[in-house]
Amino acid sequence: MMRIADLARAVPVLLALLAGPALAGEAPPEAQGFSPERLARIAPVMKEEIAKGTMPGAVTLIARNGKVVHFEAHGFLDAAKTKPMPKDAVFRGFSMTKPVVAVAALALIEQGRMSLRDPISNWWPEFKEMKVFTEVRDERGRTSRVAVPARRPILVWDLFRHTSGLTYSGSAPFPELKEAYEKADVESVNADLSNEEFIKRLAAIPLAYEPGTRWEYGLSTDVLGLLVEKVAGKRLDIHLDETIFRPLGMKDTSFQAKPEQLSRLADALDADPQKAGLWKAARIEEDPGKRYLRGGAGAVITAEDYLRFAQMVLNGGQLDGVRIISRESVEFMLSNHIQGLEGSPFPTTGPGYGFGLGWGVRLDEGGAYAPGSKGDAMWAGAGGTSFTVDPKEKIVGIILTAAPNTRLHTRFLFKNLIYGALVE
Repeated sequence: MMRIADLARAVPVLLALLAGPALAGEAPPEAQGFSPERLARIAPVMKEEIAKGTMPGAVTLIARNGKVVHFEAHGFLDAAKTKPMPKDAVFRGFSMTKPVVAVAALALIEQGRMSLRDPISNWWPEFKEMKVFTEVRDERGRTSRVAVPARRPILVWDLFRHTSGLTYSGSAPFPELKEAYEKADVESVNADLSNEEFIKRLAAIPLAYEPGTRWEYGLSTDVLGLLVEKVAGKRLDIHLDETIFRPLGMKDTSFQAKPEQLSRLADALDADPQKAGLWKAARIEEDPGKRYLRGGAGAVITAEDYLRFAQMVLNGGQLDGVRIISRESVEFMLSNHIQGLEGSPFPTTGPGYGFGLGWGVRLDEGGAYAPGSKGDAMWAGAGGTSFTVDPKEKIVGIILTAAPNTRLHTRFLFKNLIYGALVE
């Protein structure tokens, strides 16, 4: 029988477990090297952007050394600007899903269940004899594209670093490929494709480039997510919930907005020209089991949740005593993996970045659009979300907006504000 003294000691522990993990401890900004006066610039800047119609609202968060120095909500949650933005607003994360899937895949590699050098045809024979579009010139000098056999298979490594030759329909480098992607609806925009149908249709389309020769943003991480499913033997959302979300206390992160979250779901302005298409593609209010789970774009997130994920990475793979991946795996993940290849993540990161295993990684202090450190890592979502992790300065910065059309502007604006407030 438990003694009263033992019960007294157990109750606080039980209550803490029931309450779940808290946000990283807050601290006076000056104690973490930030100027309070300079951090105070953020709110007026956001207010001005909201007034200009850049976005309905935003949530901004900055932490250093695991301590939150800034966490504010700005403007409005809804397109009509009638509901104040809460700090726990839920956003369509789009490509901020990618780093999470990369971590899950690396964890499986650590367990010896797959490796970067494995051809993906080990799991999907459809990818065994891929073809690649190549340009040919006839005797009159006219050019056309024909499909020829690929020189080497797509490797798991290629899925991580976007060197598979897969692309997106919207960024396909030539019309024939764009037409093929849209006709097959491989991004599941107009219909709910199963895992099997997605793989079948995608593998039937020639690649944009030879595997391993060029960085080309696209469906690589979606395929990687399905590979995680195959290797783990569980649906992607369930596996991520069991191995990352719940262990880290990311209580609001999932592949479907729960009914109780809908009142906190951030919306873009109706005037945003990219809203209708992206929101239709996301379909985060629907059962995620109806179609293949978009490992490259499917999650809904909050600032508090994403901080816990980013802080885990900044801590070398662990948070609050929970280890997700090893320190060495984190360092490997945040190293440049596209040396000497054509293409770059410039459209997302701006200049000065290479690409690691699922993350853009900064190559040097200079040569970029915004301040930062050599080795800082970032990624962003098409809906208007972005984050950065700076291992040198021990900083996590997150800005969440529902503003697809202005996402590049807000991304670099917030990064300038972060480093403009760092004084020590």
